[in-house]
Amino acid sequence: MSLPRHPARPLVAGAPGATGAGPSASEPGAAIAHATPGAGAADPLRAALREVLARGVHGLCFSPYLEGQAPGSPVDEAQIAERLAILRPHARWIRSFSCTDGHEQTPRLARAMGLRTMVGAWLGTDAAINEREIAAVIEVGRAGHADIVAVGNEVLLREDLDEDALLGFIRRVQDALPGVPVGTVDAYYLFERHPRIAAACDVVLANCYPFWEGCPREHALAYMQDMVRRTRAAAPGKRLVVSETGWPDRGSPFHGAVPSTEGAIAYFVDTQRWAEAEGVEIFHFAAFDEAWKVGAEGDVGAWWGLWDKDGQPKFTR
Repeated sequence: MSLPRHPARPLVAGAPGATGAGPSASEPGAAIAHATPGAGAADPLRAALREVLARGVHGLCFSPYLEGQAPGSPVDEAQIAERLAILRPHARWIRSFSCTDGHEQTPRLARAMGLRTMVGAWLGTDAAINEREIAAVIEVGRAGHADIVAVGNEVLLREDLDEDALLGFIRRVQDALPGVPVGTVDAYYLFERHPRIAAACDVVLANCYPFWEGCPREHALAYMQDMVRRTRAAAPGKRLVVSETGWPDRGSPFHGAVPSTEGAIAYFVDTQRWAEAEGVEIFHFAAFDEAWKVGAEGDVGAWWGLWDKDGQPKFTR
């Protein structure tokens, strides 16, 4: 099966920064955010990154794939455990994306390491795979290994399922797992467009990517904060989790958004410091680089990790 994350997104009308002229950042980390790339900026950026990672972040998006693997490749317990052990000192939560092909082992192994889990069931256009994913995520939840269940990832964005079908899956998992918060992950603005989905979720799981809306790096923190504000307005009173956000360090620009090492570090530091100060639950995308994503997202797809494809730290060496 295929797990594409982000088709090329149109710029969202009315969002700050959509034309490359977003608001000025005046939030925590602004001095780092506006540091000019180059040798003089590199050391302070890396020092800030080390500080944030040493303190530990709320959550990291986790995939255990090794070189040559891709969605559909079976993964075993030893491989998952080895990858999780790299992240364990630096995060309190792990987010997984699937409960088939061996990924159903991830929540159990993570919980055994003291990590909390947002457990994903991957939904797409294949009805048989959808059924296996739903049955498996329910089994994981009943075993006590899921702190949050995410029923689908960007299903509405890809238009893989209609609203009624997605609602049916959400309610089915809620009925099977009383006491476990259940939601669906999607682009933040789709909760505005689908109020029935927002209302049905126990927890609203919003993907917030200034990069994929062409926002220049210097405005990205303020842009992301506005994404969070809009999601809260679309789901008043609901628990909100930023289920993905990040910035690539290599690849082709997307409108005004330019990948760079300094940009990736600064965006990570800025968003983590802001989230900690404001008490926002946030999952950084991603833990590891994954080469297979080049096919789904273009050359930029392989370069979102804090660690490289071999599990080595990219920015703190």
